[in-house]
Amino acid sequence: MRLSTRLILFATVAACAPMLPEPPLPGPAPVQPGTPTPSGPSTPSTNPATPATDPVPDQAGFEGWKQGFLDRHGGARRADYARELAGLNPDPTVIRLDGNQPEFSRPAGAYVQNAVTPTRIAQAKQRADRVPWAVVQRFGVPTEILLGIWAQESAFGQVQGDFDVIRSLATLAYDGRRRDWAESQLKDALDIVIDGRRARSGLKGSWAGAMGQTQFMPDNYLRLGIDQDGDGYVDIWGSDADALASAANLLAQAGWKRGQSWGYEVVLPEGFDYGLAEGARHDWAFWRARGVQLAHGGEPTQAEQAEGATILLPQGARGPAFLALPNHYVIRRYNNSVSYALAIGLTADGIQGKPGLTRAWPDDAPLSREQRIGTQRALTSLGYDTQGIDGIIGSNTRAALRQWQIDNGRLADGYLTAELADELIRMTR
Repeated sequence: MRLSTRLILFATVAACAPMLPEPPLPGPAPVQPGTPTPSGPSTPSTNPATPATDPVPDQAGFEGWKQGFLDRHGGARRADYARELAGLNPDPTVIRLDGNQPEFSRPAGAYVQNAVTPTRIAQAKQRADRVPWAVVQRFGVPTEILLGIWAQESAFGQVQGDFDVIRSLATLAYDGRRRDWAESQLKDALDIVIDGRRARSGLKGSWAGAMGQTQFMPDNYLRLGIDQDGDGYVDIWGSDADALASAANLLAQAGWKRGQSWGYEVVLPEGFDYGLAEGARHDWAFWRARGVQLAHGGEPTQAEQAEGATILLPQGARGPAFLALPNHYVIRRYNNSVSYALAIGLTADGIQGKPGLTRAWPDDAPLSREQRIGTQRALTSLGYDTQGIDGIIGSNTRAALRQWQIDNGRLADGYLTAELADELIRMTR
């Protein structure tokens, strides 16, 4: 592979890990994302050099957390867990990366355009025969969706991450932002090693603990991993068939609807009530009555018309609009990010030969962590609860912002620009 191609892969692949920044989406029972890696073009496959600005973890505090973890979760396996955790120290790179997940800090258009490229679509088409037809038939998840996930998660297995999964999860648990989740994942990762499912030296993945070609978290590996090639092991690192079957199983268990699309680009009429976006789900008749049209003409299939669907404005009223069908939300069970799910859906559309978007993405600046956290604090202090101040601009923050926009006579598209963030922050100083 030429150096330029390697650089593209390095820059665009998202080593996924569970983000869980928002409460479970309405729909089927939650399936932990094989994910918050962050997913999308971001996490490198090798540990980047730690910059001088990286935090220096408190080793004494880490040792105290470790003993607490063993007290809480060790049980009959305490000695085994202690052996695997012996000599471990927290990874400052993991702490830094956890605060800079691209799905929530970069504008959707920048994320999607970086992920959905002619090169990636061509590479996916070349690998279509590597998706076992038996997997597609069994789980009902289309080949092109599995190819989209495979491309986004690991550049078709080429960029899987080489972080020590146990060290990464121990660091996240110690850091505390997602302690309960991280400790649960750490326990599962330790069990994978202790039960002989995977050697510790081979338990590699993203900085957030996502593993293999389709970036499964340890709990999903244990619950949903599939030995498709029948060799007695669920090898999501080395076996294309196992990795793709496991991903298909995750989506099927999350409620994938056979024969239906993830969604469509739509055109909204002049005077559309943007306050309806990302709100209650309605059937196609509801949206059609309000002037919504598919961007490329025609109508959803009969089955899709009967489904509850949402209008999404991932980059506000100035950007493309989408009709999100239930399968869009199933993809978000893999990684709970609008940008991620759009990247998968649009990649799948490209593989099928469907035309591209009719509306261009605005060229908005990314939001700094200070702007994201400052906005959440400002909205909360103004009486618009963002359900937490974590720097992740998810559906709860967008809903709070939309209500503020409605109450203040603004166009209520729920989209946070850098300019609006600065305005809100100034209001509460």
